[in-house]
Amino acid sequence: MTSLLQLGMDLGLVSTQDVFRQDIGFLVLLLIQVPAVAILLSRLLKGPTRHPPLDPRSAAPDSFGVVSVVVPTLNEADRIKPCLEGLSRQSYEVREIIVVDSHSQDSTPELVKMAQKTDPRFRLINDDPLPSGWVGRPWALHSGFLASSDRSEWILGIDADTQPHPGLVASLIETACSENYDLISLSPQFILKYPGELWLQPALLMTLVYRFGAAGEKDNPPERVMANGQCFFCRRSLLVQLNGYTSARGSFCDDVTLARFAAASGAKVGFMDGAKILRVRMYEGMAETWKEWGRSLDLKDAASKGQIWGDLWFLLSVQGLPLPMLLLSALLVGGGNMTLPALIALGLNGFLVAIRIALNWAISPSYDRSQAKSAWMFWLSPLADPIAVLRIFLSSTQQPTQWRGRTYGE
Repeated sequence: MTSLLQLGMDLGLVSTQDVFRQDIGFLVLLLIQVPAVAILLSRLLKGPTRHPPLDPRSAAPDSFGVVSVVVPTLNEADRIKPCLEGLSRQSYEVREIIVVDSHSQDSTPELVKMAQKTDPRFRLINDDPLPSGWVGRPWALHSGFLASSDRSEWILGIDADTQPHPGLVASLIETACSENYDLISLSPQFILKYPGELWLQPALLMTLVYRFGAAGEKDNPPERVMANGQCFFCRRSLLVQLNGYTSARGSFCDDVTLARFAAASGAKVGFMDGAKILRVRMYEGMAETWKEWGRSLDLKDAASKGQIWGDLWFLLSVQGLPLPMLLLSALLVGGGNMTLPALIALGLNGFLVAIRIALNWAISPSYDRSQAKSAWMFWLSPLADPIAVLRIFLSSTQQPTQWRGRTYGE
């Protein structure tokens, strides 16, 4: 039976030159993709050896008052209440909970004062005007660190959009002390509600998984260390050594910047799965997720230009291209273009798409979809991969001028 391609050639609709150009295009794209696939497989093979997810723990008798909690806030009235309630449920290992408010214009301070009536560990302070060269979040955390008790052995930075479970702090203490960590941050369980964010957010999260591995991976070099400032647990002595948050003062990804600086200084740094002990409701809907989270995921403030461009090549190869390449090669092969480059492109990108679907199942415990409308949209998130990679490209070429209600210079 004559193939569609041969028929097209017989009719003069498709020339051998067209087929040659298609094959050259496939070969160029395969040369771009194949090295990245090898890197991806080497990272995924580390999965079985990663640190298990942290479980809630009970406070040990010798951990009385060893932790100072610092919560930076700016107009957080709509989402801070679950955070305050979760922190109040932490046991006696928490000495104080310092809420550093950057002069909110809503009822955030009043909510903190109400929490203080039932839990005297809460303390509300205002940070000083933002110094030149500082971003608001690291400045608030630095202010809280300076205001904390020097009798605390640990500083825990917690974002206002988090929902800590009972036993969170005790679990961090036990893990850090038993395994000699100087700094631990956690990947939370994300609360998703609306169809757009259910579709986009997992694709954006996957850009981190592909580049830095899953939470719990061990022995990453300092320049590949991952961190999450939503729950950032650090030895006070290490912060003293690092001069607080000054090394991350101008960073819009201060958590990763500080963690990598600490790792380069010889500290043992861990990024672990905290889905069982910490939840977070980050953004409301797809548009806010695209704008707010998407512009910091490039981590350009914590990486060299070479690393940034290397990561962009990697993401394009293993996350951005596979779906379009699979569709294109399937269309051409189905149309009779059974050349070797087209077949290899079909097989390789089919393999990458299969990996992505499997990873969607793997990360599903990291999501709370119990309140979601159209929760099934989560399973379609691989279709959002090309635009997630596009978001990282756009973010990598732009410096934020607005962040959490503040305006910064160009």
